[in-house]
Order: sequence, then C-alpha cells, then structure tokens
Amino acid sequence: MNVGIAYARPTAQVWRNLEVSDGATVREVIEASGLLNEFPELDLAVNKVGIFGAIAKLEKPVKEGDRVEIYRPIHPDAELLEKKS
Repeated sequence: MNVGIAYARPTAQVWRNLEVSDGATVREVIEASGLLNEFPELDLAVNKVGIFGAIAKLEKPVKEGDRVEIYRPIHPDAELLEKKS
C-alpha cells in the first residue's frame, strides 16, 4: 500500500511516498523510509510521531494514503540549537 512520511526541521524538509505491506505499523514505515539514518538526531524514544497531525503510537497500523509524521520538540531556541548541530 502507498503511504507518505514527513519530517521537517529548520534546515531540511522531507516528504516521501513509499510502498509498504498491508498491516505495516508507524514504526515500520519510519524504518523503511531511511529517515533514521539520514537524520541521526531522530530518536523514536524521544520524538513524537503521528498520522495526519494526530499523535499515534509506533505500533499503530497505517492505512492506504496515510501520512506518517515525525515531530521534533518545540524549543524556544530550536533554531539556534539546530545551527549548532
């Protein structure tokens, strides 16, 4: 089935479509996307995730057309912290 995945930070935004098997979970979509390797700051124990703006558990199954999103913490100095890394 076809799903999307999105992640944004001040210096990079990613939105990808990928094919996953029926019954795939949010975690499986994130792992299949390659974003964990591309953005080493992502930590699924810390970063919240969701589907179309609604927080979701990593084990939630996705449906055809869903957009999985990885959220970064909002911090008053987030832009400054991002530039330092």
